[in-house]
Amino acid sequence: MTMRYLVTGCAGFIGAHVSRRLLHDGHLVTGVDDLNDGYDPRLKQWRLDQLQSLPGFRFHRSDIADPKAIEEVFAADAGVGAIAGPRSPYAAVINLAARAGIRASAEDPRSYYRTNVDGVLALLELCRTYGVPKFLLASSSSVYGAAEQVPYREDADTNHPLSPYAATKKAAETLAYSYHHLYGIDVAVLRYFTVYGPAGRPDMSVFYFIRRIAEGEPVVVFGDGTQRRDFTYVDDVAAGTVAALRPSGYEIINLGDSHPVALLELIEEISRQLGKAAQIERRAANPMEVATTWADIDKARRLLGWSPQIALDEGIRRSIAWYGENRRWVLSLKMGAR
Repeated sequence: MTMRYLVTGCAGFIGAHVSRRLLHDGHLVTGVDDLNDGYDPRLKQWRLDQLQSLPGFRFHRSDIADPKAIEEVFAADAGVGAIAGPRSPYAAVINLAARAGIRASAEDPRSYYRTNVDGVLALLELCRTYGVPKFLLASSSSVYGAAEQVPYREDADTNHPLSPYAATKKAAETLAYSYHHLYGIDVAVLRYFTVYGPAGRPDMSVFYFIRRIAEGEPVVVFGDGTQRRDFTYVDDVAAGTVAALRPSGYEIINLGDSHPVALLELIEEISRQLGKAAQIERRAANPMEVATTWADIDKARRLLGWSPQIALDEGIRRSIAWYGENRRWVLSLKMGAR
């Protein structure tokens, strides 16, 4: 059955992949993105151009933290006709819009709060008003802070965020729970773990390392490089996100590869595949970063029938291939703060 979904952050890394997957499954997607300059908007425009070539996709340039602007999107689709009940224009709202990045959140915390908390509140209010039955919220492994027990389980303590970014994600989770409790909105909160892949964010480690090593430029490593990250391929994350659209009540679910890799090992793999040695520059560790991220994904397996399919070496190969195919214009992108 064809359904209509609202995907916010549709020109973002995960948002574009989720939108494409829904469209390929025969659904209709209303995409919202403000194309902000959190990182180079030319990359967002490139992803958006790919989506706009697909049937069933409609785009609105809009800011989710502007209640009047985002309500116009809901009203426009409601005018087309209800699709998930007497009033609802959407089978689900998939909120993938966010200000992302740990370091940058300390420099501009207000913009993070506005998008990641005020924006979520605006969407939840519209879900209540229009009777949208399902709300999916993108959260982050950063909410676990410096939790000592690994792998991270969804019931671990998340009351000690180490960055404004993590704090806004935690706040959004609690807001979503309150709307589930008060209004019966079905909510899935997905905690993503270090998502990477073709056309990824330029401030994230995989994109950054590929570009710097490929071009013979120094690679900056904060700390000793032994910190481990649970690198998760974007197509796997998109599959898990779509699977989480099923009814769940209120659930928090980790989506991660569950095989953390040290940054130095990641650099070695990229260097091996590129056939170029990395020039490493070391800088002081950042107090907002943790030693390890590691997802316990038993819940995702049990509730969603989901497990990651793309191993790191294959994901790196695909990412390098994309970089090579798009190198001419990608070299002009601003890399942003890491």
